[in-house]
Amino acid sequence: MDVTLKGTLCHTNGTLPAIGSRAPDFTLVDKDLKEKSLADFPGKKMIATVPSLDTGVCLASAKTFNEKVKAFTLLYVSADLPFAAARVCKAEGLNHVHTLSTMRHKNFAIDYGVFLIDGPLQGLCARSIIALDENNQVLYTELVPEITQEPNYEAALNALS
Repeated sequence: MDVTLKGTLCHTNGTLPAIGSRAPDFTLVDKDLKEKSLADFPGKKMIATVPSLDTGVCLASAKTFNEKVKAFTLLYVSADLPFAAARVCKAEGLNHVHTLSTMRHKNFAIDYGVFLIDGPLQGLCARSIIALDENNQVLYTELVPEITQEPNYEAALNALS
């Protein structure tokens, strides 16, 4: 899929999981350097993939979702080192955000179709939102077309209502 970064064309390795499909399992690293899988997060969940939580747009979207999260789990996936992401969450009061890092496992980004294969952010995750029900069935997806833009919060949140 095509996305842009400030107008520069970038490509992901594939497409987001299809609506109605079961989300691929994953292994990612949490803030305590422990490996986590999809099974570690029961119930409804929103997965946000971002290049880095330590950027203006990524942080703004984390703050927006953090304010609205009540009845589901919010997973933020990036290539950030786990302790760096945890430091940002603590400093910003993001107490509903579960950060997960691709530092040991790039397969997540590949399996979810968000791995940037070229452009200035090559090797990182594109910005996306994936909403899953309690059975990990995909309810909603959005690959944000311009990486510096925020996602469609309302549509993503409505998918989990």
